[in-house]
Amino acid sequence: MASRAATEYRYEKLTWPEINDAVDLGKVCIVPCGAVEQHGAHLPLDVDIVCPQGIAFGAGKAVTDKVLILPPVWYGYTGHVMDFPGTINTHFETFIHQVLDITKSLAYHGFKKILLLNGHGSNMPNLDLVARRTNLETDAECILAGWWNFLTVDKAFLPRWRQSKFPGGCAHACELETSLYLYLDGDNVRKDLIKSDVISFNEENSPFNWVDLFAAGPATIISWTSSYSESGVLGEAELATAEKGKQVYEEAVKQLSRFIAWFKDRPPDQRRDRHRRKPTMPIPWGQRPLK
Repeated sequence: MASRAATEYRYEKLTWPEINDAVDLGKVCIVPCGAVEQHGAHLPLDVDIVCPQGIAFGAGKAVTDKVLILPPVWYGYTGHVMDFPGTINTHFETFIHQVLDITKSLAYHGFKKILLLNGHGSNMPNLDLVARRTNLETDAECILAGWWNFLTVDKAFLPRWRQSKFPGGCAHACELETSLYLYLDGDNVRKDLIKSDVISFNEENSPFNWVDLFAAGPATIISWTSSYSESGVLGEAELATAEKGKQVYEEAVKQLSRFIAWFKDRPPDQRRDRHRRKPTMPIPWGQRPLK
């Protein structure tokens, strides 16, 4: 009987012998990472999971033989959002250690290509450290990307799709997230409560301190969300439509699938020691030894 490893993209649905087969296939592992946090009055608390997992599953169906999607990391770094009820915070060190434990487990089992597909902006610096440490402390390669980053591969896509102002129209519970959620799980959107709102410090028109999901000022303060938002909505949610969400989904899935094919077959980077004299001790913070 042929192994299910080539035809199943959900990691947890495989058995341990099938995991061995998936390793032999050189599958790329995707770890969706998100958060449970407020997204205004119109979107549920699970936006940052539904979006990256939905896109990952789309790529899983498109390139099943090349990818495995892990169960998501539900709880992220959200301390700055705790003034809004429902938000669940994970201490940044706990979060980093949890995701690093996942990547190291995958590397130990033989998977050598890992993507952290993030759905929550404030996870990015922490996940960046996870990816870097995975690359230095294991023999696997790990890359971090926010799911929205795949919308920038085709430079013509965002101008063709986006109607909200820049900066600030797409930031959080905005035109983008609301549109994608309307497409993926529209029945759970409180459509009668969709209302746009602003990021108050963006209104200062400072050349330094401003934010958008796709860019930020050169010196932007990240403080308590409640200090710059009354509703928790950061952007023009009223411009959202399910049709836009479909376009976003299809573009993100297409580009993620292209990335998986490229990453899977890319030769790994090779470390080379530049010391004139070979060091007499290992690097003291856990890096894997140089062969």
